[in-house]
Amino acid sequence: MSQATNQSWGGRFSEPTDAFVARFTASVTFDQRLARQDIQGSIAHATMLARVGVLTDDERDTIITGLTEIQGEIERGEFNWSIPLEDVHMNIEARLTDKIGITGKKLHTGRSRNDQVATDIRLFMRDEIDVIEAELVRLREGMIELADREADTIMPGFTHLQTAQPVTFGHHLLAWQEMLTRDHERLLDCRKRVNVMPLGAAALAGTTYPIDRHVTAELLGFDRPAENSLDAVSDRDFAIEFTSFASILLMHLSRMSEELVLWTSAQFDFIDLPDRFCTGSSIMPQKKNPDVPELVRGKTGRVYGHLMALLTLMKSQPLAYNKDNQEDKEPLFDAVDTVRDCLKAFADMVPAIEPKKDSMYEAARRGFSTATDLADYLVRKGVAFRDAHEIVGQSVAYGLKTKKDLSEMTLEELQQFSATIEQDVFEVLTLEGSVAARNHIGGTAPEQVRAAASRAREALAALKGDA
Repeated sequence: MSQATNQSWGGRFSEPTDAFVARFTASVTFDQRLARQDIQGSIAHATMLARVGVLTDDERDTIITGLTEIQGEIERGEFNWSIPLEDVHMNIEARLTDKIGITGKKLHTGRSRNDQVATDIRLFMRDEIDVIEAELVRLREGMIELADREADTIMPGFTHLQTAQPVTFGHHLLAWQEMLTRDHERLLDCRKRVNVMPLGAAALAGTTYPIDRHVTAELLGFDRPAENSLDAVSDRDFAIEFTSFASILLMHLSRMSEELVLWTSAQFDFIDLPDRFCTGSSIMPQKKNPDVPELVRGKTGRVYGHLMALLTLMKSQPLAYNKDNQEDKEPLFDAVDTVRDCLKAFADMVPAIEPKKDSMYEAARRGFSTATDLADYLVRKGVAFRDAHEIVGQSVAYGLKTKKDLSEMTLEELQQFSATIEQDVFEVLTLEGSVAARNHIGGTAPEQVRAAASRAREALAALKGDA
């Protein structure tokens, strides 16, 4: 058995909590991560209580001084965390009472651990979202700059992982950037719903004390207090929404990682990653393994698991707070850490990608990537598209037999399939002509890539300005 019941709630109990149960139900081993936010919320709560006359100014100042000193103890690693005190809240409150006496016991007036933890986790998420956004901005900026530099670099575009049409490396990078743009918007939208204050909802029904929740919300930087006390203490939608954002973002980073892994292989040989983002083999001295993108790809499933864990956690809970909610923190904390680290790795790595332009160009020459350009040429000459499709298909079959790309065939060879083909066909069969011809918004023409990079840069700057 544990030595005694918890003094914060043990008055009606006739025996101590079983020692295993105390350890099983405690959350302090992981929720101590919320200590800074817990103290931040407590300082605001004490300030508000003094304004409405529940605490005296001296009591407020004594509490704030004590909490500030405790923050220092925690930061210096001097704080003694206790499992019998269950969680971060009671550990800090007990230490405050040790330091300042009975005044410390007044801090909890007008609140419950239910609204306290809900407030702490929102403060934590708001802080972490801001850090994650900064890394996301850094990645987007680096990606846009690299795309701008590589607007003329030709590479094969793929469908079904088969050579389809030539594109530019810059255009491909901007496709990644579009994914991140949507992720960025989702993150900022999520932050709006995170930034609502539960404090003042107390256990579930509010409090009889004359609190001013708008004052506390303003002190803590929340947009507004939560409207309904029942919902305020039991809502974890914001955690699910963040983890949903994280899952979509990691899905995008995983797709990028898959391409980076392929492109670094000897079979593709499209890019080189600097050595600092790779590792070697303990047995094969020639190996240079793209561990960073591989690991990001692997971590994606872990974040998906956290999303399912949180959805399952909440799916059958009645209102209001239940002990189940304690299980929200570990998956949420790990999702936060994983997203932040993956973004940092990509933001460092992507601008350092070195394209192997000759390899990309040679790969684009293989696989008849300008076949559609030949079909479009015939259509402009008056041939029906289905007939043009047939003519080009015959030309490709001939090329496979003779091991010649369309651009390598003579005019006479091409004319055996259609007399409509003339000398000007070679202007569209070159890779440069193919990409330049797609000169419209969203197209892969180099001038369109540069214009798209400029628009993306301006949009990102505007988004940063609004944040």
